[in-house]
Amino acid sequence: MDRPIRVLVAKPGLDGHDRGAKVIARALRDAGMEVIYTGLRQTPEQIVSAAIQEDVDVVAMSILSGAHNHLFPKVVNLLKEEGIEDILIIGGGVIPEDDIPGLKEAGIEEVFTPGTPTTVTIDFIKNNLKK
Repeated sequence: MDRPIRVLVAKPGLDGHDRGAKVIARALRDAGMEVIYTGLRQTPEQIVSAAIQEDVDVVAMSILSGAHNHLFPKVVNLLKEEGIEDILIIGGGVIPEDDIPGLKEAGIEEVFTPGTPTTVTIDFIKNNLKK
């Protein structure tokens, strides 16, 4: 790739805590990626709109509220409706292990839970880009 990897870091839903999202955003920037952080309380529609406008390679969503089974797949489906299937979509946050297989079936490429080293996320992005 002849330009930095562009990553949209998003906080879907009503979750008001963004410490983890900010930690991962900083780690991605430190790894040479260009990060666009959308802020708190984003709707799936806002996330998809930002991803399209910013021409990102990756959408990284972070959630703590428990709404991941609804919000993460909605973002995937909205991107598909827009004809966009070349964006790597990942998620993270407080997500029960039992929910991860369903999220992956819904199109989330990987799910990172608390305690995952940031290097694991960085390496996953670099090794799994779709564009």
